[in-house]
Amino acid sequence: MASTEKITVYNVADLRATTDDALLNYLTSLGLIQSHTLLDTRLALGFSAFLLSAACFAWDYKLGFEATKQYTLVAVILYTLLNGALTYWIMFVEKGTIYVGKTKDGKTSLRVASDSKKPRSKGEAPVYKLTITVEDVKTKKTEKIDIERKFSEWFDASGRFVAAPFQTVLAQGVPLVGKLDPKRAVAAAPATGGQGLTKEQVAATPGYTQEILDAIASGLGENSSSAATGSSANQSGGKKRRT
Repeated sequence: MASTEKITVYNVADLRATTDDALLNYLTSLGLIQSHTLLDTRLALGFSAFLLSAACFAWDYKLGFEATKQYTLVAVILYTLLNGALTYWIMFVEKGTIYVGKTKDGKTSLRVASDSKKPRSKGEAPVYKLTITVEDVKTKKTEKIDIERKFSEWFDASGRFVAAPFQTVLAQGVPLVGKLDPKRAVAAAPATGGQGLTKEQVAATPGYTQEILDAIASGLGENSSSAATGSSANQSGGKKRRT
C-alpha cells in the first residue's frame, strides 16, 4: 500500500530521509529492540556545547567582558573540544548509522548505516545504499551485508512511498529480517518493468519519467551531505561477506 504523503522525487535528501524513517518503523514492527546510545551521545555533546555558549553569553552580559574574560577563555576552549568530539563522533563512530538494535532474546545485534549515491549519468535513478552488520552477541561473529537499490523501486512517480517492495528488499537481503518476516522473504519479485511495484500499482501510477530522472541527476550535483558520491549500483540485491 502506498503512503498518502508525497515528497519531491527530485530531492534525494527527502527520498533518503523518508526511506530511513520507513526502515526504522519496519524493524520496530518486527519486534527488534532499538538502542539509542549513539543518538543520546550526539545529543549530549551538542546540548553541552550549546549550554556552555549560553552561559558564556549570560555572564558576559551581566558582568562585562573584563570581569569574565578568563572564564570566557576557558569556555571557548571547552566549546572547541566539545565540537571536535561531536564531529569525531558523527564521522568516525556513527558513520551514517541510522539504527542499532537487537532481537528480543538479546542473542543477535543489528546495526544499519545508510547513504545515497548519485547516478553515473542522466537518465538513471539515484541509489539507496545500506550497510548492515549482524553480530552474534555471544560469539562476536559478524556478517556484513551491502544492499544498493534504486529509490524508484519503492517510490512512485508522484512521490508516494510504497512499503511492500521496500520491505521485500530487506527481508530477502538480510537473513535476520527474513527470519522475522518470512512472508516478505519468500515473496516473489514483482513484475513491474523496473519500478519495484505491482502491475496494478504501475498501471495506476506510472514510473519515473525521463524528465524526472534527468532533473534528479542534474540536481545531485548541488546536493551535499545527503548524496554521497560512489560507484555504480549493484542491482542484483545484497552482497554478503563474513568476518
